[in-house]
Amino acid sequence: MGRRILAAVSCLAGGLLTPPAPAAQPHQGLTAVAGLKVGHHTLAARPTGCTVVLAEAGAVAGVDVRGGAPGTRETDLLDPAKTVQRVHAVVFAGGSAFGLDAAGGVVRYLSERGIGYDTRVAMVPIVPAAILFDLGVGRDPAIRPTADCGYRAAAAASAGPVAEGNVGAGAGATVGKLGGAGRAMKGGVGSAALTVPGGLVVAALAAVNAVGDVIDPATGRVVAGVRTPDGAGLADARTLLRAGAGGGGRPRENTTLGVVATNAALTQAEATTVAQMAHDGLARAIVPAHTPSDGDAIFALATGRRDEPVGAGTVGALAAEAMAEAIVRAVRAAAGIPGYPAARDLAPGPSP
Repeated sequence: MGRRILAAVSCLAGGLLTPPAPAAQPHQGLTAVAGLKVGHHTLAARPTGCTVVLAEAGAVAGVDVRGGAPGTRETDLLDPAKTVQRVHAVVFAGGSAFGLDAAGGVVRYLSERGIGYDTRVAMVPIVPAAILFDLGVGRDPAIRPTADCGYRAAAAASAGPVAEGNVGAGAGATVGKLGGAGRAMKGGVGSAALTVPGGLVVAALAAVNAVGDVIDPATGRVVAGVRTPDGAGLADARTLLRAGAGGGGRPRENTTLGVVATNAALTQAEATTVAQMAHDGLARAIVPAHTPSDGDAIFALATGRRDEPVGAGTVGALAAEAMAEAIVRAVRAAAGIPGYPAARDLAPGPSP
């Protein structure tokens, strides 16, 4: 009994004993943060679609965009020096730059419900967005997400468990393109959440469409990525890069998109820091990451529903953990499509 009391006192006092590890909530995902809803709309004519995160009561937001090929909307507004501090939704879409149209449908959905920034003459929904490149997947690149796709995803949004795999913005996502499209695999959408004793929740959602391989940070094994020339196994991008592969040819367009969210109260500057730190999780789970042909972007949302103060560094460290888990879950939940087998179709990669 005395030891248990001592351990509890030491944890509360910031002593040397390690506090309990955060508990994972893999089936709830981003919606473990109260006040958020997630909806997908997946097109039937070609593997593509859009994913919407609704924060109808508003959430303080930050963003960090990396890589050389971003496609975004309203990210400048999230600079801490700008006037508007809160957003009402974040939209991810396939379809390259064409997919940015999906955000217009989410704006319309929110406007119809009187949700937005009060300009005194109209409520203007604040809806940042980002896109990934999937035009080469399927037969007709002219099929891409539109404003109707965004409206339907917003209308389908719920606070229930987040659907993963070949849905929404992840429908046409692929990974492991270091060896060319013929050796790539299926990506997708994944989501994860961590709850810390005391009620702090930090969660993530990722749409994974990377040049690189997806690595499980817990084991160092490749989960999905560039396949061997015969297509039956995993080549391991780390090995290929060390052998001099991937140096020639035109790089393929890609991008991994993410949202991290918390019930903590953060300023916009702190939310930006959290988005920056969450990229550590992306880099742990994707190799290589942030390349010139990736437009990797992570948004951070803070609902402020938890009153107890918490440092942005703590939230950011947990956000990196959640982001890495969401990325791994995305490829494990994915199902293969013609030309792109999924992780479930191949044996696990060799130990590093």
